Amino acid sequence: MGHGGNVIDELMTDHREVAELFGRIEALPSGDKNRKLFVDQVTMELVRHSVAEEEYLYPAVRKHVPNGDAIADREIEDHSKAEQIMKDLEGLDADAPDFDRLVTTLMSEVRMHIADEEQNLFPSLRTVCPADALDDLGDKVGTAKKTAPTRPHPYAPDKPPANKLLAPGVGMIDRMRDALTGRGKHA
Repeated sequence: MGHGGNVIDELMTDHREVAELFGRIEALPSGDKNRKLFVDQVTMELVRHSVAEEEYLYPAVRKHVPNGDAIADREIEDHSKAEQIMKDLEGLDADAPDFDRLVTTLMSEVRMHIADEEQNLFPSLRTVCPADALDDLGDKVGTAKKTAPTRPHPYAPDKPPANKLLAPGVGMIDRMRDALTGRGKHA
């Protein structure tokens, strides 16, 4: 991920990529080892996306959107739920007893979050933010995703400034672990 353009277009492109990965997971039979590969890939994408939103999108929502604090807090809570599910999935193989249930729960949570952002948050933000501010946020989000963690860290800070300080270092360690293990390679 890292598509350029304004923040809304950038994040909606991420949403389409995640939806495509969900479709690939759903197309495979229960227990298929490739389901785990796609779950790892979707986890990597979701974690990077969430970290970037928490670093840049939600502070802008707090600043510009009416009732922005409550909206951002709700979105971060959605991220926390999804991140805990991804953490629970991290150590499971595709044939583990809880794997399918957790994947189904993750997809449901993420799909609801995406629908809420696209139907409510993004239109509100587009209304109150100038185009150049949205473009600047898009650049920042794209850059943040390049250094963001790729594994769930449910207890890591989710608000600036702590998240901006810690995410690049944690991301580097995650990417090293991924390279060593081959995690995130497509099926």
